[in-house]
Amino acid sequence: MTLSTEQTREAPDMEATVAEYLAANPGFFERHEPLLLELRLPHVNGGSVSLLERQLAALRKKCARYQQRLVELVAVGHANDLLIDRLHQMTLALMDATDLDALLNVLEDQLHAQFKADYVELWLFTPAELEDSSVLERSKQKIIGQFQTFFQQNQPRCGNLPLEQLEILFGQEAGAVHSAVLVPLKSESISGLMAIGSSDPQRFQQDMGTDFLSRLGELVSQRLEMVSEPGA
Repeated sequence: MTLSTEQTREAPDMEATVAEYLAANPGFFERHEPLLLELRLPHVNGGSVSLLERQLAALRKKCARYQQRLVELVAVGHANDLLIDRLHQMTLALMDATDLDALLNVLEDQLHAQFKADYVELWLFTPAELEDSSVLERSKQKIIGQFQTFFQQNQPRCGNLPLEQLEILFGQEAGAVHSAVLVPLKSESISGLMAIGSSDPQRFQQDMGTDFLSRLGELVSQRLEMVSEPGA
């Protein structure tokens, strides 16, 4: 039988009405069990299957998706546990540093050992120097000029950086840095930038979460403030 043009136009409306009715009356097939058993649906591999079989297949697919999601969440949780443990180990190591030089050495060692950082650079300024960099050497003036917005936003940044910025941050090693993380450092008397570089272009991506990096920045900023105090 061939549907007329008018019937073809009415078919979507009728399907919507049927779908709404079935959704509003979940007990329909309980009251019409013979119809439920007789309904056949096209199978993707040819032939047909019953409505119950199709529902079972759909539930199995849904269950598989949930199972995969659970596996992903467990993996994320495990990775977060490792990060927390590494941050704890770094905190203990930084607490043992009693002066600025020792702190910078421990920080670089920890970033290499605990977080597999290939390259690490720290650029430190006073708040007054960020306001007026004219008294600074040329390299530091370039840092402030290139990353002025970064200092103002005070938020970690991940991903690929322009070669010009990499050269300012990492010098001769810039060509080997294919992804990077920038962590702002800020305390009462110190402002700065911690740059962590990787030779792996996939290591640091723009869509990475930055909560951990923010905590790392707060930790380093606090320790820098303490060892930089007069008499510390």
